[in-house]
Amino acid sequence: MSEIQLNPGEEYMTLGQLLKMAGVIGTGGQAKWFLSEYTVTVNGEHDTRRGRKLYEGDHIEIEGQETFVVQKQ
Repeated sequence: MSEIQLNPGEEYMTLGQLLKMAGVIGTGGQAKWFLSEYTVTVNGEHDTRRGRKLYEGDHIEIEGQETFVVQKQ
């Protein structure tokens, strides 16, 4: 499980931002396509919204293989 850090002062990040920070996609514009082609779950629920807000403690799983957890710095 990998940790993705929120920037100081931020309460949340979007699913698209997480995918980019994790190196899963190269640009934010690829998020919509990626989420339509691959299974991504947030806290165990399938989600296809690139603007989904992710808060501290949320768990994101991609294709049942890569797992990320959102943490504050």
